[in-house]
Amino acid sequence: MLRPSSVLARLHAGQEVHGLLNSVPSPLLCEMIAAAGYDFVILDLEHLLRSGDELMHCLRACEAAGIAAWLRVPEVDPKLIGRALDAGVEAIVLPRVESAAEVERALAAVRFPPLGQRGISGGRCTGFGALGLADYIGLANAEPRLVPMIESAAGISALPGILALPGIAMVLEGALDLALDLGVGPDPLHPQVWDGLQQVAAACTDAGVPFCANPRTSEQLSHWQARGVRAFLAGEDRGLLLAALKARRRDFSAAGG
Repeated sequence: MLRPSSVLARLHAGQEVHGLLNSVPSPLLCEMIAAAGYDFVILDLEHLLRSGDELMHCLRACEAAGIAAWLRVPEVDPKLIGRALDAGVEAIVLPRVESAAEVERALAAVRFPPLGQRGISGGRCTGFGALGLADYIGLANAEPRLVPMIESAAGISALPGILALPGIAMVLEGALDLALDLGVGPDPLHPQVWDGLQQVAAACTDAGVPFCANPRTSEQLSHWQARGVRAFLAGEDRGLLLAALKARRRDFSAAGG
């Protein structure tokens, strides 16, 4: 059943929030991410093929473990976005956003009339009737549910217009894709990329919209914290798992095994 976002509540209270991109489809892993203390997990549909049943199992695992489940969709697909929200997803992450018009279409898909064009349904999103439809619509429309990702020069240029639209919950950076777009190769630490991220963060600060950083180094983390950023993506589970497995294997090699 839809509830106010604990992630946004923590941000509004001045607390840090920490999320992780889920690229290894597993309900058990979602529970482990929650047990590790993360506040939200982004279930990925942009770069991952997932069935509806598998997504539902992951969503239920997140709900049971007490971690907010967000969904990254591949594009503005109103039907997919509506089904995801009906299933209980807390927020929609929209990758490679490059225009205010694109965000307007997504906002129409996440909000009910008169603010949007989303169709109404009961079911698990209302607790099967425990939350009346009028109350459900009011709660869904009252709290932002859309998280655009800025991953290109065009996205940076369009960001002020995007942030002028009501209903943006947070803006997430995509440094790796930004690096590719800027022509510097797969180098998220390139100075041009860093300058772009500063522009994104500054625009968010001016608009009063939370900026979610994905720091690649401890120096970047310290910079963002000193700048007042309180929302962080800690990378993706796939990379972190592989790094941990490699490090553990190296321990045995170092010991002569």
